[in-house]
This record gives sequence, structure tokens and C-alpha cells, in this order.
Amino acid sequence: MQAPKGKHIFGTVKVGEKGQIVIPKKARDIFNIKPGDALLVLGDEAQGLAILKCDSFMDFIHDVLKAQESPEEAP
Repeated sequence: MQAPKGKHIFGTVKVGEKGQIVIPKKARDIFNIKPGDALLVLGDEAQGLAILKCDSFMDFIHDVLKAQESPEEAP
């Protein structure tokens, strides 16, 4: 059984004594995560954690704010 396009299972990771995890190499490659990159960790107590690259998140926020400044006319 193959995962849907764009969806991935990278396996499991263990949390070390200092609370650190290692992001699997395949995930780092696919999401272009390099040493020194800033990552944003979000949490939902019912659904779990999400890890995003800060650059991608800031691009998204910029687009949202830009859309609010000049909203397109609704049909």
C-alpha cells in the first residue's frame, strides 16, 4: 500500500534526555531542512505537534496579511 502523493511516513524517532529529536534524513531532504534553519513547533493538545520551517510560515502570514489589505471583490 502506497501513501497518497505528497504524504509521507518517515518512521519513528526517540526523544533524548534533553528533549531533542533527530529529523529523519529523508524528511530533511524533502523539506530542504538545513543546519541552522529555524523551525516553528505548534501544538494542539487533541491532535499533537506540527513542525514548520519559519520561512514557509512567514511567507504564508505575509500572503494572508497582503490579502487582507486588498481583498478581492466577492462574486
